[in-house]
Order: sequence, then C-alpha cells, then structure tokens
Amino acid sequence: MRRAPQVVALVVMLAVTLLAWPSGALGLDPAVGLGQYQHAAWAAREGLIGSVRAIVQTPDGYLWLGTEFGLVRFDGIRFLRSALPPDQKLPSPRVLSLLAARDGTLWIGTYSGLASWRDGRLTRYPEVTEAVSSLLEDYQGTIWIGARERVCAIRWGLRFDCRDDLKSVVPSTYGYLQGGVFSLHEDTQHRLWAGAESGLWRWQPGLPRRVLAQPVGMFEAVVQGDQPTALTVIADSLQGRQLWEITDDKNEKYTVPGLTRPFTPNRLLRDSKSALWIGTLDRGLWYVNHGETTRFAQSDGLSSDFVLALFEDREGNIWVGTTNGLDRFRESVVSTISEGQGLSTPAWSLTSARDGSIWIGTDDGVNRWKNGQLTIYRSAHMPRAGHRAAAYATVREITDPGLPDNFIGPLTEDTRGRIWVMTRGGAAWFENGRFARAGRLTAGASTAIAADTREGVWITDPDRGLLHLVDGRSVESVSWPWSKAEHDRRVSAILPDPVKGGLWVGFLYGGIAYFNNGKLAASITSKDGLGADLVWSLLLDHGGVLWAATDGGLSRIKDGRVATLTTKNGLPCDVVRVVLEDDASTLWLYTACGLVRIEHSELEAWASNSKRTLETTVFDSSDGVRSSAVVGKYGPRAAKSLDGKLWFAHGDGVSVIDPRHLLFNRLPPPVRIEMVTADRQPHDTSQRLSLPPLVRDLSIDYTALSFVAPERNRFRVKLEGWDPNWKDVGNRRQAFYNNLPPRNYRFHVVACNNSGVWNEEGASLDFAIAPAYYQTNLFRALSVLTFVAMLWSIYYLRVRGLERRQAEIRALNEQLVRVQEAERMRISGELHDDVLQQITSLTLRLAAVKYQLPPDSEAKATINVLQQDLLQIGTDVRHVSHELHPALLQESGLPTALSSYCEEFSKIRGLRVSCETDESVKDLSRATALCLYRIAQEALGNVAKHSEAKEVEVRLTRSEDRVWLSVSDDGVGCAPDQVAKSGGLGLINMRERVFQLNGKFVFESAPGHGTTVRVAVPYRAAT
Repeated sequence: MRRAPQVVALVVMLAVTLLAWPSGALGLDPAVGLGQYQHAAWAAREGLIGSVRAIVQTPDGYLWLGTEFGLVRFDGIRFLRSALPPDQKLPSPRVLSLLAARDGTLWIGTYSGLASWRDGRLTRYPEVTEAVSSLLEDYQGTIWIGARERVCAIRWGLRFDCRDDLKSVVPSTYGYLQGGVFSLHEDTQHRLWAGAESGLWRWQPGLPRRVLAQPVGMFEAVVQGDQPTALTVIADSLQGRQLWEITDDKNEKYTVPGLTRPFTPNRLLRDSKSALWIGTLDRGLWYVNHGETTRFAQSDGLSSDFVLALFEDREGNIWVGTTNGLDRFRESVVSTISEGQGLSTPAWSLTSARDGSIWIGTDDGVNRWKNGQLTIYRSAHMPRAGHRAAAYATVREITDPGLPDNFIGPLTEDTRGRIWVMTRGGAAWFENGRFARAGRLTAGASTAIAADTREGVWITDPDRGLLHLVDGRSVESVSWPWSKAEHDRRVSAILPDPVKGGLWVGFLYGGIAYFNNGKLAASITSKDGLGADLVWSLLLDHGGVLWAATDGGLSRIKDGRVATLTTKNGLPCDVVRVVLEDDASTLWLYTACGLVRIEHSELEAWASNSKRTLETTVFDSSDGVRSSAVVGKYGPRAAKSLDGKLWFAHGDGVSVIDPRHLLFNRLPPPVRIEMVTADRQPHDTSQRLSLPPLVRDLSIDYTALSFVAPERNRFRVKLEGWDPNWKDVGNRRQAFYNNLPPRNYRFHVVACNNSGVWNEEGASLDFAIAPAYYQTNLFRALSVLTFVAMLWSIYYLRVRGLERRQAEIRALNEQLVRVQEAERMRISGELHDDVLQQITSLTLRLAAVKYQLPPDSEAKATINVLQQDLLQIGTDVRHVSHELHPALLQESGLPTALSSYCEEFSKIRGLRVSCETDESVKDLSRATALCLYRIAQEALGNVAKHSEAKEVEVRLTRSEDRVWLSVSDDGVGCAPDQVAKSGGLGLINMRERVFQLNGKFVFESAPGHGTTVRVAVPYRAAT
C-alpha cells in the first residue's frame, strides 16, 4: 500500500515524458557517439523467444540469456533454448538474474529460488525459495544474493549467511529491507552496495548503512559513477524515476549531458571505457560519453524501446536485452554520419578544408561538419525540404542568399581557403562566413571541380569543355576535341598535375584524357590497358603515380605505361569507385564489395611483377561499411581531412575511417565442440564417445565464441584416422563424414576471430566407432582361414583330379606301350620266321638256278645281283626284327643289348658311337630295361635324322637306387622353342616312358653345341 503514490507518480511522469520529449541524438561526433558502433539485433525470427531479462558470459565463452521461458545459450549464430537437460529443471522458468562466477559456475536467480550450473550438473538451493533479483561475486569469491527482504552470501561454495532485520542498525521508517533487493554492486574500493526498495545500502565493510532513502527498485540500477569512487544510481521518487550521483560526502541528482527534460531510466551499464549506457522503459537506449549523449531507439533498429538488461562481454561488445529480443553494439572500424544524426541525405560529394572541417554536398543544402558540430547552409531563394534537422539541438541551420539553390553538386577548396560550390542555379564560394555568387556563371551541368595551383578552380561543362574560374570569372577554357557522337563528355574527376602541369580528366564511359596548354596531350582507354572506360575517380600519389578507379579494376599509370589491378591480383571485386591515399602512403579503395586497404609495399611489389597476388585487407558491412558503394555523378566523392581520417560520401550519408586507429581483435576465440550426431541421433560430448556400429552419417557441431563478427570466424578441422591434412571449411560450423570404418578417432577444430587471430589449441574430441560382428578382427581371421581352407580344398581336389587324370594317362600309355611291344614282338617274329626264311629260300633257289646255267650265260650276272640284294634285304629285315624285339635284351640284359645295338647302329649309320655300360644294371627289371632301351633307340634315331653329328656318346650307369642313361652328340643342336614347334612325338614318347617309371627326363640343346638326353629312373631289380 505504501507504493501506490509512487506508482501513480511514475505513470504521470511517463505520460508527460512521452508527450514532451523530442527524438534524436544530441552528440554527433562519430568518435564518441553511437555512430562508432555497429548494431545487430536478434528476435523471434532468429530463434530467440521471449524477453531477455539477464545476460552473462561464462568463462568458456558462451553468452547466457535469462528469459521468462528459461535459459538460452548463444554462440553468436545459434540460440540453444533447451540449454539444460530435460531431467534437470530450474526452480522456475522465469529467470530474473544471472552470474558467471570466476570458477565457471553459472548462478541462476529465478522467480522461485536459486540454482547453479556447472560441469553438466544443476544444483538447487533450498535455502532460497523466493525471487532472486540480483547476483554478485565479490573480489574474495563470495557469492551475494539479493532476494526478497534479505541479502544472502555463499562463502566457499557451502555456507549460507543471510541478513534481513536491520531495525537495530538504522532507526527509521526504512529500517529493514522492505520488498526486494534488486541491485548489488562492488565498487573500486571493494565496498558492497545493495539497491533495495528501502533505498541504497552500503552493505560492507562494517554494518549495513543506508546512504540514499529513495527506493532503488530496478535491476542493474547501481554502477560506477563518472569518477571511480562515485556511484550512478537509478532511484524512484514522487517526481518519477531519476538518476543519482552518490559520492562519499554527498548525494545529488545526475545530469545527463544535453538532456534538460526528465526521462525514465530502467537499466545502467558503465562499460570498460567509462561510457555510460542507459536503458529506458520507453525511449530505447542512451549512450553518454565525453559529455555527449546519443540515442538509439526502435526506430533506429533496436529490437524494442523497453530495455531490460545491459552487459559488456570480454571483447567489449555491448549487449542489450529488451522485451522483444537481443541487441549487440560493437565498435565499428567505419563510422557513419547519417540522417539519424541530422545530416542531409543523400550525400553526393564532399571535400575537406584546411580548418579541419568537412563540406558535404546534398540535395538539401551544403552540410558542414566540424568538431562534432553540424551546420546546414540553405539557399534563401528556395523553400526548405522536409528535413528533420530542427529536431536536433546541436544542428545549426543557416539560410544564405548567396547560395544559388539547395541542389549541391561538386565542391572543393581553393588555395585561398574558399569553398567553391556548384549548384543547378550557378556557382558560389564560401568566404568569411557567407556565400557569394560567382558572377552570372551557370554551372548546373558541371559534374566535377578541382582547385588549380593559383587562386581559381577548374569546372566542367558538357558543351564548352573545361572552364578556368578566377574570382568568379571565366579566364580560360579548353574546348572538347571531340564531338558528342565521338566521345562521352560526362566528366567524373578533374585532377591538376602539380609536376607536369596540365589537367587529368576522367570520363564516364570515356577513359582518361590529359590536357596541357589548352590542348589534348594524351588519351588512355581500355584499349591501352585501362581497367574500363568508366572512370570514377583519379589520384596522384606521393610518388607521382596516377591511379584510376574504374569499373574494371584499379589502373596504375606511370611514364606512359598502364597496368590494372583486378580480382586476378587479389582485389575482392573489380568495380572500384574511389581511390584515396592516407598519410602512410597506403591506398584505400571504396569498391562495390567493401572498403579495401592495400599497403604501399604490396603495390610496389605488384608494380615490379604484375602477375603477383596482393595481400589486401577488406572491410565490409560487418565493419560498418555501407553496402551501397559510393555512387553519384558528382565529384569528388571522398577526401582526407587534416587529422588523417578518410571520408566517403554515399546514399546513406558520410562514412569516416581513421587509418591510424584500426580496430584489431587480439583475443583468440574459445573453441567448443557442441554435439555429435550419428545417423540423426545426438550424443553427449562431455566424455569419450563410443558410437554404435555401421554409422553411415556423422556430423560434428562446433563453434568459436568470438562475438565481434561471428559470421567472419573461420575454422579448420581434421579427423585423425581419416583426414590426411587440415581442411579449411571457412565459417561453416559443422563437419560431415560418411561411412567411417570402425576404429578410434580424434576430431580437432581450430578457429580464428574476425581479425584473423587463431586459437591454435582449439578443441578436440575422442570417439570410437564400434565394429559390427563381421568387422571384427576375429571375424576377419576366421574369414581368411575359411577362404584359405576353401582355396586349399579347391587346390587339393584339383591336384587329386590331375593326379587321377595323369594316372589314367600313364595307365593308358603303359597299356599302349605293352600293346606296342606285343605288336612289335609279333611283327618281329613274323619277320624272323616267315619273311627271313622266305628270303633265305629264295636265295637258295637262285643259287640252284645259277649252277644250272652255262658259265658264260649273262643271266648268271643278273642272278648274282639278285642274290646280293636279297642278302641285303635279309640283313635289313633281321635288323628291323631285332629293333622291334631285341632278343638279346631278354637273353643277356640291358648292358649287352645296348652295346650290341650301338655297335650295329654305328655300322649301319656310319657314325662313331662310344658306348659305356655298367654291368650292375644287368639285373634291371624287364620293363625298366625295355624303356631305357627304347629311349636309347629313339635318341640315336634323332641323332641320325637331325643332328649331323660325327660322334655320339652313350652312357649307362647306376648309382645306388637310380639308373642313369645319357645320349650326347656333337651335332648342330637346336633351340628349345624349335623342338616345340617341330611337332614330333619322339621327345614326347621318351618323356612319357620316363614318367611311367617315376623318373626324371632332361633334354639339353643349343644351336652349335649339340644335344644331350639324360634319363634317371629308379632301379628295380628283375624278379
């Protein structure tokens, strides 16, 4: 009931504020205002559900958000709503406060009690069951808890100590902690402060003491003051919610610079640079720095004007929780002055002045920026455009009759410090605080302007050419040497050459022309190597090199030679709109894909080797570069101010970058492996994984916790046991593998932040894929054994089959030999018994006839011849009979039969045959003896037919259990392949006879070295 008047007063003040407060920013210097920050927002469409009431960052790098629906974990890209396991629940899903302790514990204050989360385990504390509004860890590691009507401390992680009754300490109406304790703060002197509905209390050291009676009923309502020993506090009063400055000796209301009317603060944050961030109930966010105040509201992109939480992370990013989502502010490399700061837009052209000011040409007058002060000059001859500048207290507006009109084209500063302005209605210059018309000159068609080396300027005219103006009069002109049909006369840039004299002129769709002494001295187009005929701007660097920004790259022109830098040499894109040189001789290119920085050493190296790839630095939209590249028909579009900053005009306003103070993120990002999914089943990564067999699809989710520009974090991954080398996967946060074989693996991931600083240690995960039964070593061994057994069985069966077939063949051969021998014996008998006897009978009859003839009969001679022929025939028949059936072999044995045959062969064939036999072979079995005898016959027959030998050696010997037979000649010999091609059966028969006896047959022959047949058979005695 006591709070009812206060609530009514707050509602009244809120209504008055909403009606009376003007919108806009008060401080416009991009070096100190929110113009230096890059903004991003996340809401329900990005996966964030609910209001963000608390924000912290744990030591592992994750950002944790407290909402009315529970905890949310954020890595800069993805929100994890179910951050806790389903079996571990908070006391209440409504999270009011969060604390990331130094030991890694996440403390969670909810509407119904306290919990903590560490190492995958949630702990609830029954000592606190009410709403926990604030949490704090002091310098000694004690956890302080602001709850309803009491403050509790947890020391050493175990002991609870709570205090609530303070009547004996402070005898007053607010002598106890009425309501809740909403804010806890530890100052630079390690003093603990508690903001409660009963006021602001200095809790430690010593006994609690109230220093401010006004209720401090807001979360995050106590922060460090402008001085290190002071505090800035949000407190309620009958006049509404107000800011207070608390020092050791006094309490006074805090005045926000530039604000004269009350507003409704709701959250406070003092960042690491001592700037003050103020979240409000209904007016968005206020930023106070160096005496300047800037506002950022929902109309500027904030997720909501109702701010519930403020937080600064380890990289200096500022996070804002609102009723609709989450916002991030981070320092930007490129700051922008736009309509939100009172600037007239779009900005078509700009120039820098010697007094440090920047002059900007727009469609609504000339804008002058100097020391954070914006002045807009408008013509007195034209009605004002619908501009919001009047709403900005620090924007001056001046109506000047000397300005022809408000449509400003090109502008520049001459050597006398005058600012020349080209408008549709004519030309004017600014001097001594006012504009003066430049005679009756009509400059509406002029698209470019440049100061000469004296006291005038050069402007362009599509019809008349180049005009030289001095004191408002045209003193010189250079006519175009082409007709309109021959050449595009629209000029994009004019550049006086201080060394050679003359003017360099860049054309839209016409290349570059050089005029000297009123005449065209040179022309350079794409045919001469220029990047493109569409030239946007020109620059003469400190070394006298001419650079041309074209639609086809950056062209370098020196001593008549043209070379063009394109994407082939390292540019991110070929469309270059502006080229500027900073104080360090570094070139800056405003391109269609961002702002590009190229160091002078890189350019020199490229000039020596035009095929070289340059190292460049690219700043894009994540760095504050506006996506709309510098486009316009007027020039110049960029300039360097006296302090070295670079300024660029574009459709959204003017952007500025300080090359001497480029932001560089030196903190390597923490790397975490979040989840492993095998065949769509998630697995815990907190311990070594053992995955089931036959995993087809495996995905590993990982992240890098750098929040400056998380979309520019880059990753390299390697799966030991599978990947031979590291793989650069860009900014992808998942690794995919298919059909991995069963084995042990280790997955590594490393990452870098937006500035290219790598965390080389990264993160790793060990896991194993179990084998299926048929993938085990035992199964493989059994499979190999089974396969070998099958092969052995096949081999054994094959060998047995071959042996059987061989046995059948040998049996057939033996039968054939027996049949042959029997047939030979029969034929031999018939020859010996029949044919030979008939020949003998015929011879005797012829002899009887011869004796009956007269002695002088001629028939006797004929009969004598017939008798001799018959005797020869008988001898041959007897020889054939002996060969067919050597009777001597049966009667006297192999040695005698072989010797007899050799002697007979020598006589018949006329060859010298040397025969040596071993009498110990005499008892050889009949079959073996016959086989060797036939082999000797066949070998000697081959000698007689083919060898052309003069001498033959036959040897028959015995050694232990083997009998050896060799037949050698000194004939012509032959190659082994010729024997195969001959198609004869002699060798085959010999080999088959030997194999029948399980013997060994060797045939040796070479051209010119004779032939040798060797046979070795087992000795078998005759039975």
